Amino acid sequence: MPLPHRGRSSRLAGSRGASTSLPRATAHSPRRAGRGAPLPSHAQRLTRRRHFSEQVPPGPEPQADFRSGKWRQERAGGDARDSRRSARAGMGSRHRICSREDIVIPCASDNDAGSVDLQLSNLEDVKKDASSLELTDSDISDIAGLPQESLTDSFRHLTQQGPLSEPIVERLIQSIQEFFNGDLQSELEKLTFLRSLSSLSRALPYAETVGTFIHSHIEDIVHILNSLYRQTLQAFSEMLQSLVVKDPHLENLDTIFKQMDPWLQSTKDHERQRAAVSMAEVLKCSSRHLSLKLPLQFQRLGRLVALMALLCGDPVKEVAEEAAEGTHYLLHITLRLKYVTHDKKNHPSLRRAMKKCQELLELYSINQFYSCPFKIAQVFEVFLNSNELCQFVMTILDGLKNLKHPCTQKSAGELLITLVKNAESRFEKVPEIMGVICARLSIISQPRVRQQIINTVSLFISRPKYTDIVISHLLCHPVPYDRHLAELWRTLDVKLPSTTWILWRLLRKLQKCHNAPTHEKMAYMAVAATDALYEVFVGNRLRAATFRLFPQLLMTLLIQIHHSIGLTMSDVAIPSGLYTEQEMSSQVTPLCFAIQATKTLLLRTLCWQEFNIMEKNKGWTLLEGKDGHLQGISLLANALLERNHLFANKIMYLLVPLLNRGNDKHKLTSAGFFVELLQSPVARRLPSIYSIARLKDWLHHGNNVFKTLALKGLHYLTRHQEMREGIKSLLPCILDLLCETDEKIVLLAIQILLQLVETMDFTTLTAMMKTLFSLFGDVRPDVHRFSMTLFGASIKSVKYTDKKGIENQVLDSLVPLLLYSQDENDAVAEESRQVLTICAQFLKWKLPQEVYCKDPWYIRCGKVGKVCKFFGKKCKGKVNLVAQTLMFSKNAKLPIRRAAVLFAGLLLKYVDHSELRMKGTDWIEKDLRDLLCDPEPSLRIIASQALFQVREVGTEQDPRQTVCGLRKLMGCLST
Repeated sequence: MPLPHRGRSSRLAGSRGASTSLPRATAHSPRRAGRGAPLPSHAQRLTRRRHFSEQVPPGPEPQADFRSGKWRQERAGGDARDSRRSARAGMGSRHRICSREDIVIPCASDNDAGSVDLQLSNLEDVKKDASSLELTDSDISDIAGLPQESLTDSFRHLTQQGPLSEPIVERLIQSIQEFFNGDLQSELEKLTFLRSLSSLSRALPYAETVGTFIHSHIEDIVHILNSLYRQTLQAFSEMLQSLVVKDPHLENLDTIFKQMDPWLQSTKDHERQRAAVSMAEVLKCSSRHLSLKLPLQFQRLGRLVALMALLCGDPVKEVAEEAAEGTHYLLHITLRLKYVTHDKKNHPSLRRAMKKCQELLELYSINQFYSCPFKIAQVFEVFLNSNELCQFVMTILDGLKNLKHPCTQKSAGELLITLVKNAESRFEKVPEIMGVICARLSIISQPRVRQQIINTVSLFISRPKYTDIVISHLLCHPVPYDRHLAELWRTLDVKLPSTTWILWRLLRKLQKCHNAPTHEKMAYMAVAATDALYEVFVGNRLRAATFRLFPQLLMTLLIQIHHSIGLTMSDVAIPSGLYTEQEMSSQVTPLCFAIQATKTLLLRTLCWQEFNIMEKNKGWTLLEGKDGHLQGISLLANALLERNHLFANKIMYLLVPLLNRGNDKHKLTSAGFFVELLQSPVARRLPSIYSIARLKDWLHHGNNVFKTLALKGLHYLTRHQEMREGIKSLLPCILDLLCETDEKIVLLAIQILLQLVETMDFTTLTAMMKTLFSLFGDVRPDVHRFSMTLFGASIKSVKYTDKKGIENQVLDSLVPLLLYSQDENDAVAEESRQVLTICAQFLKWKLPQEVYCKDPWYIRCGKVGKVCKFFGKKCKGKVNLVAQTLMFSKNAKLPIRRAAVLFAGLLLKYVDHSELRMKGTDWIEKDLRDLLCDPEPSLRIIASQALFQVREVGTEQDPRQTVCGLRKLMGCLST
């Protein structure tokens, strides 16, 4: 092929026509020019074996003469007709299409520069006739003293051999001068001229006569070399066509195209033009002479169609015209090929394809192929199989990295989108196509072409057959995604019916990762899918699907947040080699991807108020924390419940089945959200098996968090009057939870019992009151306070007929309640006074106002005396009352100890002296003496006063006994 070889010295080879023979040349690609010849390929060996085993049968078909009479006349005209031939070659193929019987060999223009590099290994097999000449290096030996080496070698060793002798230089000059006067008609004369000129050029550095001669004849030398160049192009084209005629099998056409492939994609216009010209002539010849005998092997049909289609949109008009003509002949070859190889059982399919092709050809002429190359894809796609379609697409994508011209990129984009639209369901190598697309996005500068490439991805991803394949491939890239891949996710152009399906499949990729055990490394797919969701939300192209899948999206992202807490990228199972070229930033964590995706989801679905609530109450910080995660979940759930009932109710129904899936983190996040939504009025519609029964199971869970959530859910359900009856069956289990050490569990249990206390039977009520009484004085202030609240509510709930049964419990609670009214915690003290009032009402007592005094007793001793006097009159068994009071003298809280000692000392005035003597006062004195060593001075003083009161009471005589003695004395005196 007449193409200048990059960075190498020129190569020349003779041409072969109807009356000439061709020198042998070795097949090699342009990059291997100048190196040793490689071994024949499998296809070439197959071609040679077939040539010897299946000779082209002799018949009436005439032997092709590729140099027509018209061409021979032009050659005979010499240089006078060179300009006409150049002009004719520049006219392009459209002026030559009408005559399909004559093969016209194109010529390059006069200003083209270059050399010939024949690259087919089977040139020696070209058929010779009687008039052909076999030219070898031995034939060019008429100049004495000229080194015997090939023309190519002479150029290669130009600077490696010694200077020529003066006689040889003179003979070379004389020989070249003779050529100036001749026409160089024969191939022998042409090659001898080139050989002489090459050899003479070696003497330029040191022979002055050589330099003078060349400078004086430079115009003649250049002129002759340009006549020779056009003839070399002609010879090359003739050679290729001769190969097709001699070996008209598909393997040979495949071999020719394999060698022409790099030149058809050349970035140099003149190289691409000559390649297009030569390929068009080969295809024209092949359309006539190609033998389609089974078995047929043409492995690169899809690639050839794609390259010719790309060239039809080439910015160089001559290239586009030649490619359009070549594509026309390629279509005829393809039709014949598919007809021969089609499945006989699928004949209707072929007929439909042929009919469609015929309809398109009636609409499109060759000129339209040239002006609208994307139409080629419409015509050819009906015949290309899945493998050839993939070749087509891959070739177009590969071309984008080499063909930088805007027109070429535009053509490539149109071809790609047209082909995929029409044949999107017939591709097999979609992952490979996606890989090339992702690699090419960074080099495509035209916005329109970039969008066409992205639209191609959109077409594939919207096809259910390829959705998972495309998503999986796109997720196998480093996160955070670069701007090109981010643009792809954001600008996916998918029809509305497919948007939900695509977003759902992406979501499922993330959900499947949540089923893995929590102790293993996080799957990289989870992080990549989260980042992809973020990019999709930012782009907002799938907005309708985002609204539709909001419940699933939100819950999945919240679960991903829970799984990501405390993790770095080193805790992620990153595929090997993914970050070979860049180092992962320490600021990039799985958690940051999940948080930003969740925020963007809320904003894209217009949950502005919910977003504001989270931000205002530091909800995002809570979500990110190990201890505050469920609190953040509750905050978000309540925000949705308050601001967006529709979304909240959808999520509640979604969570009904979701609660049974995944690992503990998955279940905890789901349970936390679900429980808050039970406040909704819609929750009453849930069947008991999905609400109360599920919460009952959680009450027996080994994890206290689940117990807490269960009690919280039951508390919300008790607000629905119709659900209370079902919860009553859980009362024994809830009462047992009052003894838990976890404060949240106890408080939640008390809240539920407060809701149900009015519905309890007497047995349950009394059992609960005993447990609550044990919680009076609990070190947990809230437990202490709410246990008294529930105790008071229990007293109120007792029916009139059952009052006698709990009277003793009420009496036993008086002293504790009275003493805790002095608690340092104002809320506890106030609650004690409130419950004390309830007890008094139950007993039909009217408490003195001094009971409600908020000042400490030790500074208002007079008021305490009145309280003691009241209790001294109302209560029986005052010694037991003193004993109960002294028990609180050992309380951990100073105000309670001080109040107990003061109350006990004053209460002794109202104790029955006989009863006190009978039981003795030693136990009282012992407790009080122990308090004399207390570090608190006020307590020591109050204890000493109480001790003095005890001793005084012990020495005093009972007034009632004195009166009785006086009465007896007066009786004796009267008698």
